[in-house]
Amino acid sequence: MNIININGKSIKVTGSNISVIGDKVYVNGKLVEEGLSGNVEISFKGDLANLNVDGSATVDGNVLGYVDAGGSVRCENVNGSVDAGGSVYCGNVGGDVDAGGSISMKR
Repeated sequence: MNIININGKSIKVTGSNISVIGDKVYVNGKLVEEGLSGNVEISFKGDLANLNVDGSATVDGNVLGYVDAGGSVRCENVNGSVDAGGSVYCGNVGGDVDAGGSISMKR
């Protein structure tokens, strides 16, 4: 069981593929929250398989696959690629990094 925080609300979830599309949050394809508005802030504790968000996200753990974000991304390590509309603050990234803002990674 993992915990996802959506705009300050903690939700226990099973699964590690997160998608935030419009005003809805999905975990492993299952709707877990909807009706969101404004700047949606997502944070996740644990390791993720993949992350796909319209806005920014913080992962207190690793991403085992890819990250696709419309905003900034803050995480530990990413095994795949990172595509972010904002800045990227991660540990090691195994794939390519495409960022609309600054990039800060371990070397």
